[in-house]
Amino acid sequence: MNAIKKKSINYLVLAFSLLTLSSFGAINAFAHDSIHPHAEIHATDTVHHSNESAAQAHTEAAPHEEKEGVDAGKLIMEHIGDAHDWHMATIGHTHVTIPLPIIIKDAAGFHIFSSSKFHHGHDAYNGYKLEHGKIVAVNEDGSINESASFFDLSITKNVAAMLISVFVLIWMMLSVARSYKKGKGAAPKGFANLIEMGILFIRDEVAKPSIGPKYMKFMPYLLTIFFFIFLNNLFGLVPFFPGGANVTGNIAVTLVLALFTFVITSINGNKSYWGHIFMPPGVPKALWILLIPIEIIGMLNKPIVLMIRLFANITAGHIIMLGFFSLIFIFGAMSEGLGLGVSVMSVAFTTFMNFLELLVAFLQAYVFTLLSALYFGSAVEEHAHHDEHH
Repeated sequence: MNAIKKKSINYLVLAFSLLTLSSFGAINAFAHDSIHPHAEIHATDTVHHSNESAAQAHTEAAPHEEKEGVDAGKLIMEHIGDAHDWHMATIGHTHVTIPLPIIIKDAAGFHIFSSSKFHHGHDAYNGYKLEHGKIVAVNEDGSINESASFFDLSITKNVAAMLISVFVLIWMMLSVARSYKKGKGAAPKGFANLIEMGILFIRDEVAKPSIGPKYMKFMPYLLTIFFFIFLNNLFGLVPFFPGGANVTGNIAVTLVLALFTFVITSINGNKSYWGHIFMPPGVPKALWILLIPIEIIGMLNKPIVLMIRLFANITAGHIIMLGFFSLIFIFGAMSEGLGLGVSVMSVAFTTFMNFLELLVAFLQAYVFTLLSALYFGSAVEEHAHHDEHH
């Protein structure tokens, strides 16, 4: 018993240390965009001009500095958004990034090159340029070509993060399968035991109660969606490679996941399910004209609820943590001492939020899987006529 307690304490200490390091790593990642460009100009002026001129330049620049400040909203939106490169670290004024493939299809064919050719949006390459994080076509003089037609099929940060999570999931499940083959009849150990707990939890607490006897048909999808969302939620809490991508906080990703659930529900819907929507039982036919549109709206509302719930909860967590980080630079712009004082509170709150986000990462994966299972259960459930009337 003492060994178990000691091991649990060690795990808690390790988790706390990792989360604290993650907080400092995220602050470092957030800080590189908070450097004021006028600070460099002021330093240059001090070198090239007399003390009197430097003082005058500082006096003139001060109101400008106070006016600009730190645009926390812009910085937060940049960090939770997608990108065409993967930021690793900032050394001085140099950004260390992993360039990602740019794939463009236009009338001339496919154009495949590295995002480093854009030089963080400063240069155009092959008739294209990065403008506010998006690829746009440009003319020879550098102006944006509004009439250009092309498809952007590039591997962005979120796409790369999803590919990484898929490979990790495949590795996890194959390693668990190998361990089961090696120890047939024996209880799983270590990592295989942890994954088995997740599988049994989804089977016994989600699929069986929500779907009923036909639950096995939907188990592959429910397990895939649960582990995919949970793993990407966890990766999103890690501020360094291969984490830091806001995959499940991207509404396009949650839309596709919700559409999968909607399509599977619609395909597996039985006569009772569709009859309840288009021929509501136990209701006078004169009211069908009112009830049928309501039922259709309710059916279409289900994937919208799934999409927004996951997107909003994950994005809100990232915004709150980045908001705490931004307080350091906002108050630091007023006074260095004030910035240092606020940093203690910000790091403490961020560490607490990291622990809370671990719970949210699991809960959102669970809720998405549970709601999907409930929708499947309503689609395959057989209703007796008197039950529907009741």
